[in-house]
Amino acid sequence: CHSNPKSGVARIPCEPSKNQKVFATMLSRASLLANRSRASFATSGGIRSFSSTNAILGDQYDVVVLGGGPGGYVAAIKAGQLGLKTACVEMRGTLGGTCLNVGCIPSKALLQSSHHYHDAKEHFADHGIVISDIKMDIDKMQEAKAKTVSGLTGGIEHLLKKHKVDYFKGKGSLSGPNGVSVALNDGSAQSLDAKNIILATGSEVTPLPPVPVDNAAGKIVDSTGALEINKIPETMAVVGGGVIGLEMGSVWSRLGTKVTVIEFMDRLCPAMDQELTKKFQQTLKKQGFKFQLKTKVTKSVVGEDGVTLTTEAAAGGKEKEEKYDIVLVATGRRPYTDGLGLEKLGIQTDKLGRIEVDEHFKTAIPSIYAIGDCIDGPMLAHKAEEEGIAAVETIAGFAGHVNYDAIPGVIYTYPEVAAVGKTEEELKEAGIEYTKGTFPFQANSRARANGSSDGFVKVLADKATDRILGVHIMGPNGGEMIAEGVLGMEYGASSEDIARTCHAHPTLSEAFKEACMDTYDKPIHF
Repeated sequence: CHSNPKSGVARIPCEPSKNQKVFATMLSRASLLANRSRASFATSGGIRSFSSTNAILGDQYDVVVLGGGPGGYVAAIKAGQLGLKTACVEMRGTLGGTCLNVGCIPSKALLQSSHHYHDAKEHFADHGIVISDIKMDIDKMQEAKAKTVSGLTGGIEHLLKKHKVDYFKGKGSLSGPNGVSVALNDGSAQSLDAKNIILATGSEVTPLPPVPVDNAAGKIVDSTGALEINKIPETMAVVGGGVIGLEMGSVWSRLGTKVTVIEFMDRLCPAMDQELTKKFQQTLKKQGFKFQLKTKVTKSVVGEDGVTLTTEAAAGGKEKEEKYDIVLVATGRRPYTDGLGLEKLGIQTDKLGRIEVDEHFKTAIPSIYAIGDCIDGPMLAHKAEEEGIAAVETIAGFAGHVNYDAIPGVIYTYPEVAAVGKTEEELKEAGIEYTKGTFPFQANSRARANGSSDGFVKVLADKATDRILGVHIMGPNGGEMIAEGVLGMEYGASSEDIARTCHAHPTLSEAFKEACMDTYDKPIHF
């Protein structure tokens, strides 16, 4: 057996453990269920996509999922894989939820397009590529975004078909502990009987009363409206210094818009590590962002030539006015549970509207579960996916579990910002003694060769055991690099474990290795 001498965490067990034997039994059971499912569906012809009451339903569903976003469709697919008779209800008419249709995916498509443009304009000459009269075709950019979204939504529908999941296009509501009523998009209705129901209805934009959104008018927009801007504005105000606002502001900043971020708190992304966000703000300033921190918006007036915002200090004070071509309201999201019928069944929500669940995602009604943005926790697509799988595994009789200490978060600006685990502030508040190691991308050979060396990697480890407690990255490909930290934390790795693991040269990931070296000893290249 090999164990890390400081963390005491065994890497390779000498013989099959009790957990491994239990897991083997679980796999055998899952295989049996899946084989039984394949046999029963052998002549069914695949998915049934219902938009009217013409569908002929068989026996009771094992699982009905309300919501076809990342949490919902993943839960439905997993249920199908385990041999459970499953249905998925989605009112949008396309699968993927906010993330795929008007969130994560289209915003990343725009970020990529704007990055290409900015690179061509600002950096191609550094590599001997001479281009004159560079222009941005916004219509073409939007077309590329739409193509990406349509391809992926169609792919999810294919996956539901592959795993024999019935797909109902309409708005679902609870008619009882085992009943779902679906108002189908064609105006008809359908009733579904289910042994278990999973609520995966996601979230919606939180309104800001002084700045009412009107996406159709295109002057004051939310994150959805910001995806449809059809010309480059000269000026933009982003109300809210969180992930969504900074990403969308970054799109238009790269295309030439003068972006001002107005944030009520005293720093950006206050839940993230303070050293990280401080450096992040400095980097965005270099890119042309302006910031008004500890500031609140009290009024907005829409005119023909833009929007006039009235602001004052968060603590109160003298008002000032400033005009912008477009205002993006990005002050957060709230659970979407409208019309679900929670109250009549006695399903409780907290003061923020989040459905209350136990550690197994069960609501007050044992047959009804809830996952994703509509329950407590970070509103992240990958968190919802993990919860969807865990809830279905619980329903199937397995031990579904989510490790919330190993859920990464990423801001897809350039450079990217990524984090997992505890911040320094959280460790200090909890009284946990820790060691810290950092390594700058300026000292990483691949980053220097790429001409993209802003940022650093930061690793926090328990002082006594060296077990990694948190990883924080600002730099190129930070969103990809964070996975190494997540995997390490999931398996209880020490910083020395990663520092002694060979990383290919030259790669950006060597910065991670050297940060770990700095945590337990000393780095080589800095």
